Amino acid sequence: MMLLRSLASLCILAAVAFAVPAQEKRIHHHADLSDHAHDDAHGFQYDHEAFLGKEEAKTFDQLTPEESKDRLAKIVDRIDTNKDGYVSHTELHYWIKHRQRRYIEENVNKHWNDYDKNQDGKIAWEEYKNTTYGFYLDEEFDDIEDKATYKAMLTRDERRFKNADRDRDGIATREEFTAFLHPEEFDYMRDVVVQETVEDIDKNGDGKINMDEYIGDMYSPESGEREPDWVQTERKHFSDFRDANKDGYLDGDEVAHWILPGEVDHADNEAKHLIHETDTDKVDLMLLSPSDTHRVTP
Repeated sequence: MMLLRSLASLCILAAVAFAVPAQEKRIHHHADLSDHAHDDAHGFQYDHEAFLGKEEAKTFDQLTPEESKDRLAKIVDRIDTNKDGYVSHTELHYWIKHRQRRYIEENVNKHWNDYDKNQDGKIAWEEYKNTTYGFYLDEEFDDIEDKATYKAMLTRDERRFKNADRDRDGIATREEFTAFLHPEEFDYMRDVVVQETVEDIDKNGDGKINMDEYIGDMYSPESGEREPDWVQTERKHFSDFRDANKDGYLDGDEVAHWILPGEVDHADNEAKHLIHETDTDKVDLMLLSPSDTHRVTP
């Protein structure tokens, strides 16, 4: 058992940010724990956001180390729901899931009043369309340089809105609007997420993704540059794992298996990871706050 003299082991989660490899952005972990790649060798921003929540993490970035320590001590006390002086894996798992749900709720709340113009507690497609594209609709996007892109965005938004609108009345309830903004959270929106992903990557318009398109979505080589090892690894992943039927392409089902790994509980994995990484003696972790001692146990 090791007694920590500060919350430094968790404070490091508030310290470092790093670039995101493109391939990480395609995978829709339900209620993404972080927009950053999970790679402790390069930093702890993923853990930082998973533990605190994305918005709270931004606040921590502005605090001094001492302020962060005090704030983290209060958070640890909230995680310890049974007040036994320990933060268990179960409590940490619940906390991370709570932060996931709260991020989605806050994101929906942030956008709600922007679109619910008549304040009736619902958002009609016309309200969303006019607020987002209204300035350009009368001119059919004629004043925009990339006219085709904006028309495609409108078409995609309308298709996603109609899929989220389960009763097909052209009006989104708060739950339906949540499905519109965060389709990866809803099983009935699965096909939309897959379709949009294929459309983004499928450059030749044949409705499926070949090896070059798959790699091209992640990596654009510069003249004379040697292809990085991670790109070679992704080529192997495409051939050995992604392309399950070995026809040289990713179809809808294969894309779904790639980007929507729903059977994986990433909050559970992150809870185990935080305990494992912070508990250096592999027995338990004692977190010392200004007024109390907390232990995180595996």
